[in-house]
Amino acid sequence: MIRIASPIALTAAFTGLVAIASVGHAQGEASDPEVKARMALMKKIGSQTKILGDMAKGDTAFDATAAQEAATTMAAAAGEIPALFEPQATDPESEAKPIIWEQWSDFTQKAIDLETAATSASTTITDQASLGPAMREIGGACRACHETYRESD
Repeated sequence: MIRIASPIALTAAFTGLVAIASVGHAQGEASDPEVKARMALMKKIGSQTKILGDMAKGDTAFDATAAQEAATTMAAAAGEIPALFEPQATDPESEAKPIIWEQWSDFTQKAIDLETAATSASTTITDQASLGPAMREIGGACRACHETYRESD
């Protein structure tokens, strides 16, 4: 049996997820082009998370097609993470920790986990009720990576 959390708990969880995803927007501009590309990719993922989060919180009307498109875009972006992080570029504006390159296999697996969660969401989000479980999977994948590989504020 699938247990659905209360609307208040879901709203709190999605608000936290959107906040995590959009923190990068407050940063300055990186000077290293490779770091700029990574930051742009993470902002893209964050914007797709916001689309889903706004629907989950009821800030925007649920739209299955838009939700599936956001998840598809997120999955494609997640698939680009390893290639963009492969160069060991650093920049003072980046929140990427150097441990990424020391634990490369784990880091890339976490990117794959996000891609998998978002790909699944792109087909399983069919109504408002299916959005919560999909967002929990996506949020868990984001958090797992951010906890280890991203500088906290």
